Amino acid sequence: MESYEIFKQADELVKQCKTRSAEHIAEELGIWLYREESLGELLGMYTFRWNHRLIFINKSLQGNLRNMVVAHEIGHDQRHRDKAKVGKAFKELTLFDAKDTTEYEANAFASHILLPSDEVYSLAKDGLDIFRMAQVLGVDENLLLIKINEMNRLGYDIKSPMEHDSRFFRKIKR
Repeated sequence: MESYEIFKQADELVKQCKTRSAEHIAEELGIWLYREESLGELLGMYTFRWNHRLIFINKSLQGNLRNMVVAHEIGHDQRHRDKAKVGKAFKELTLFDAKDTTEYEANAFASHILLPSDEVYSLAKDGLDIFRMAQVLGVDENLLLIKINEMNRLGYDIKSPMEHDSRFFRKIKR
């Protein structure tokens, strides 16, 4: 996995679309976004079918969680489209599966879309803990921990104070 390449690709997308809103970015990219009731416990899914890029989002998702799921699926679109052809859709039961490189890359991509590095760095240097930073930034602390880990790989003098929980989405009550 190449941290700089992922950061650069996500950063260029934010600049091109002039927003950090995942849904607006998906729209700008021509990705079709569908809210589905039939997904059950599935949070979201990305696939590439009929020459169309498709994201299916659980209709019950709202606000920041929905934004994180859409950003994650955009990561699959940008990084793994060839792996998402018919029959190989990315199904997200948990978005933060540390054992799967493609999932981690999609998470890192999402963290770069949603979280400006300078803002994360400033909050960390101001002494805010992870939980308060996540609250201020409107993301789950696990996505923030991934962002901090990636910033460290990019050369920032910032260290992740803990590991992210790869199963945290299963604990979310909808």
